[in-house]
Amino acid sequence: MGRVRPGERGPPGPGPGPGPAAPPPAPRRARALALLGALVAAAAAVAAARAYARHAEAQAAARQESALKSLGTEGLFLFSSLDTDRDLYISPEEFKPIAEKLTGSAPAASYEEELPLDPSEETLTIEARFQPLIPESMTKSKDGFLGVSRLALSGLRNWTTAALPSAVFAARHFRPFLPPRGQVELGEPWWIIPSELSVFTGYLSNNRFYPPPPKGKEVIIHRLLSMFHPRPFVKTRFAPQGAVACLTAISDFYYTVMFRIHAEFQLSEPPDFPFWFSPGQFTGHIILSKDATHVRDFRLFVPNHRSLNVDMEWLYGASENSNMEVDIGYIPQMELEAVGPSVPSVILDEDGNVIDSRPPSGEPLQFVFEEIKWQQELSWEEAARRLEVAMYPFKKVAYLPFTEAFDQAKAKNKLVHSILLWGALDDQSCGSGRTLRETVLESSPILALLNESFISTWSLVRELEDMQNNQENPSHKKLADLHLEKYSFPVEMMICLPNGTVVHHINANYFLDITSMKPEDIENNVFSFPSTFEDPSTATYVQFLKEGLRRGLPLLQP
Repeated sequence: MGRVRPGERGPPGPGPGPGPAAPPPAPRRARALALLGALVAAAAAVAAARAYARHAEAQAAARQESALKSLGTEGLFLFSSLDTDRDLYISPEEFKPIAEKLTGSAPAASYEEELPLDPSEETLTIEARFQPLIPESMTKSKDGFLGVSRLALSGLRNWTTAALPSAVFAARHFRPFLPPRGQVELGEPWWIIPSELSVFTGYLSNNRFYPPPPKGKEVIIHRLLSMFHPRPFVKTRFAPQGAVACLTAISDFYYTVMFRIHAEFQLSEPPDFPFWFSPGQFTGHIILSKDATHVRDFRLFVPNHRSLNVDMEWLYGASENSNMEVDIGYIPQMELEAVGPSVPSVILDEDGNVIDSRPPSGEPLQFVFEEIKWQQELSWEEAARRLEVAMYPFKKVAYLPFTEAFDQAKAKNKLVHSILLWGALDDQSCGSGRTLRETVLESSPILALLNESFISTWSLVRELEDMQNNQENPSHKKLADLHLEKYSFPVEMMICLPNGTVVHHINANYFLDITSMKPEDIENNVFSFPSTFEDPSTATYVQFLKEGLRRGLPLLQP
């Protein structure tokens, strides 16, 4: 009988039962011990990491408490506004805004270096026209700003003129307004500055004073807006941010580009609390050559056709979680316009010799400009609609003017889906409708149902109040009466008959409350959550619309 080699098994030994288990081979035992050691080491590492994290948190809390004792609440707020990396240490770069304010000298911003003028290129002069916000238009600020601190509004009160009445730009500075290469279709929107925020990413901090340095295509927009106020934020705290544009006319050598910009301004500096001034939108157009060497026309402005066109928000405490006061107002004029086409400072012959130059008086050289023959054109209204849809997908549904919506409902024998709110639904001048337009109103099921079964409209409370007080048109007055009777601050959604009768309505605050609850906690089966929708907000709004149809359709005239 041969011997069993090491590592091989022999036949089972004789005996009535199995013998004692053989010890595991040495390699397996070594692996088991190594694994056990690794597990112990990992557990120790996790425990050490947790201990370190607790220690770091305790140290951070202790430093925060020490800073609060040393500086007080207001002082810590000022310190935190400068301590951008939250390390409780003010670096020279972080302290720079205070140094500039105290010394009265500010070095040229780095972005200005990207816009040097070349004497041989064409330049144009842009003028700023500015009329300050009308204080009496602020909804909460009647009777002498009752209950509102004058200190909180000091930045607003002191902003009475444009920071820079005029400025000179090179034609090439407007190159960012050219369409992307290969995109020359009329009305096809493109992003000059893309929006980086959504309802899912959250919002940017309110507790800021100084805008970040602009980069790339942001530079020209920042410089233009700086003509109004020295602290423009090219990217807003809330979505949709940025700037969008589209072509409205094309010729052999020129484009007309329409644009829409969402930006805001910080009117306060330390030690005051932040005060945010957010125009509903900036819109405008530019006519420029296809190589951006010549600008024929430029205009940028805040639309002023509505009774309210600016949102204002300001902190009342020394932290990000402090109370935020909100108001809306009206600014009559906030506009930039080129005084004429761009022209060169010198004229050169074929050999590069100067044959004419700008006179010492600074007056531009006189030119006769040829008439542009446009080969394709798109109306301003259609271009504005397409830019609006790019910014706000909920506008894929047509929202008609208030009285026109009821006329259409009568003609088509449909119900009216109406939203009545404090500020505009389709621009940045109102935060009240922000949640609605960024969530349920742009969801596919809602868009489909609204397009199929309703005529939609939205209205400002103030405009319906004016309509209500107007005795010259009794039918319009009745529509306003029926709406305002059902309205509660800040937003009311209604389903109406063509004669204005409200058959169903829900307040936005109640809507947000029930959509934040668990389905099993909701007793009212009108707002139960069907399993076909994962999003409670969308499901609830669908149910609201369907309930309106259930109540209203039997009442429509045959």
